[in-house]
Amino acid sequence: MSTHTVAMTVNGQAVALKVVGHHTLLQVLRDQLGLKGAKDGCGEGDCGACTVLMDGAPVNACLVLAPQSDGAEIVTIEGLGTPEAMHPLQAAFVEEGGTQCGYCTPGIIISALALLNENPSPTEEEIRWALAGNLCRCTGYTKVIAAVQRAAAEMANKTEKETSEVCQTSEVLH
Repeated sequence: MSTHTVAMTVNGQAVALKVVGHHTLLQVLRDQLGLKGAKDGCGEGDCGACTVLMDGAPVNACLVLAPQSDGAEIVTIEGLGTPEAMHPLQAAFVEEGGTQCGYCTPGIIISALALLNENPSPTEEEIRWALAGNLCRCTGYTKVIAAVQRAAAEMANKTEKETSEVCQTSEVLH
């Protein structure tokens, strides 16, 4: 059984650990780092329950061998927010009822985050396309789409407000 030392950043924290060469990133996240948000749904990359961001792109952690994550920046659902200070996507999913049983929700939220990072104002079709790799047995996706649209709007309003505050501060300083 070959082992490798892997150094990566997970949710903003640098980690270095020994991994078994044939273990997946999902196994490392769940079993070695205790991050249980990404789920082992199908183990074949079909369901999206294990989706995490790897260097900003959504990946199925069940398909990434642990040594492939060496040097990568990984973001899991645990890296987005806390119950007291939820990320706008997390809050929108709760408010819109897009969580249902919650098993697939972390992967869906991570996929939605990747979309909004790339396209802050997606159309419904673009949202559906971005979430096509995430399967959910509980919803008809209507509430999921609504949650992503709500989060996009809230994140855009927050950005506009922050930009306005910076401009006002700049005007005062000059």
